[in-house]
Amino acid sequence: MPVRVQLEDFDLSAEVAALRAADPRIGAVAAFIGLVREVNAGGQVSGMFLEHYPGMTEKALMAIIAEARARWALFDALVIHRVGPLRPTDPIVLVAVTSAHRGEAFAACEFIMDALKTRAPFWKREETPAGHRWVDARAGDAEAAARWSGESDPGPKA
Repeated sequence: MPVRVQLEDFDLSAEVAALRAADPRIGAVAAFIGLVREVNAGGQVSGMFLEHYPGMTEKALMAIIAEARARWALFDALVIHRVGPLRPTDPIVLVAVTSAHRGEAFAACEFIMDALKTRAPFWKREETPAGHRWVDARAGDAEAAARWSGESDPGPKA
């Protein structure tokens, strides 16, 4: 399954090994891991709780992967997103893609992450010294995602 939403941590090495699965066509693997920061919006963060909309979240992530596959020549893609309680330095998300060439792998990985930040139904509540606060969407995330909508030529699809 190219999408998993889970409470458990993930093992980058094991996930990339499974994604590669001795496929001799693969010339590139690009991966991104997002981590919980101990500072956000200028304040200390002691923990975070991520919520999602089961079923809808996985569907949104699958649609993002399908869009990446339509734009770039990918062999495989994987998104693992954690939910539930997390602490600073915990991994939140893994996006990994395989392709024949690094350019396509890098672009697809970045596209998937940018789209995930703006289109997947996740909600973050941070624990701070002043109490809990919900994390609002960032303008920078929307700007990053918007740059993909203006592409007339997304690159080679071989």
